[in-house]
Amino acid sequence: MKIIISGGGTGGHVYPALAIANALKRRDKDIELLFVGAKGKLEMEKVPKAGYPIEGLWISGFHRKLTLRNLMFPFKLLSSLVKAWGIVRRFKPDVAVGVGGYASGPLLEMAARRGVPILIQEQNSHAGVTNRILSKKATVICTAYHGMEKVFPKDKINLTGNPVRTDIINLEGKRGEALAHFGFDPNKKTLFVMGGSLGAKTVNESLKAELDLLKRDDIQVLWQAGRLYIEEYAPLVKDYPNIKITAFIDRMDLAYAMADVVVSRAGALSISELCLVGLPTILVPSPNVAEDHQTHNAMALVDKEAAILVKDKEAKALLVKKALHLLEDSAMQQNLSVNIKKLGRPEAANEIAAEVLRIAKALH
Repeated sequence: MKIIISGGGTGGHVYPALAIANALKRRDKDIELLFVGAKGKLEMEKVPKAGYPIEGLWISGFHRKLTLRNLMFPFKLLSSLVKAWGIVRRFKPDVAVGVGGYASGPLLEMAARRGVPILIQEQNSHAGVTNRILSKKATVICTAYHGMEKVFPKDKINLTGNPVRTDIINLEGKRGEALAHFGFDPNKKTLFVMGGSLGAKTVNESLKAELDLLKRDDIQVLWQAGRLYIEEYAPLVKDYPNIKITAFIDRMDLAYAMADVVVSRAGALSISELCLVGLPTILVPSPNVAEDHQTHNAMALVDKEAAILVKDKEAKALLVKKALHLLEDSAMQQNLSVNIKKLGRPEAANEIAAEVLRIAKALH
């Protein structure tokens, strides 16, 4: 059996794609997998590192503002469609899976034209343009949120949740290891602030603006500032022994295992992980994403009293104060934790893999 998995551009697309691939391999070790990504993007490094082959398309996003880069878009799209046609013709997949991101559009379009059944995985509560266009040609659409029949054909939807890395599914007994790993005190409350691999400017600026509020003996802060910001922000905390700042966190399972409260952007992957680990969370949706989908993601939790929302434009004034208040309010922590945990779907990758195999076997 041959399966092609396409998409990427950010960790929010790459890690779910790898989780699906791993789930397929666990079910059938003889499955042949091929990834298709965007040249120069994260997947071109992460996928080979995970042991899978990948081919790159010359494609990037279309910017909604008038920009010179948009002039190249038609040429990139045409190049990618031609290459995708060749990849599909040569590899002959039984099913093509798209996880969103730049590369999934050309690849799934060409797969559909060649009669290959396609499965779409939509991670956000507000569907992206590519997946909305492709939904008409999809056999199955795996979603992470209720109410997606507003944009997708109802009879194609399967609510599976978002696939996440398996190491965070069971954090039982990891707190001691986590505290030792990060050099933290077991007697202090821990605030974990994460902004994604590159970092979140507003979140970083909000901590910087209220650093003195964080200089307390009873709390400690793990601050993941991101690769873009670490050099600027690291010197600011050298006199704050209770704050550890880092560009990137390899052991997210340990960060979650010791956290009492989390501050995060509202990307689909981050939210799916937070639902699984069941941590009291403050979400600061990024306004710099297509169609404001992070706010839609956050509101899906806020409406169920499963997270607290701080708007990006209000974060400098409110974020640190709200985080400290939540650290001190154990009843609110408990309520948020119970409600967010209800939304976790630990079997998402396995459910999607089962759908892929069901579609493939229906052909044989």
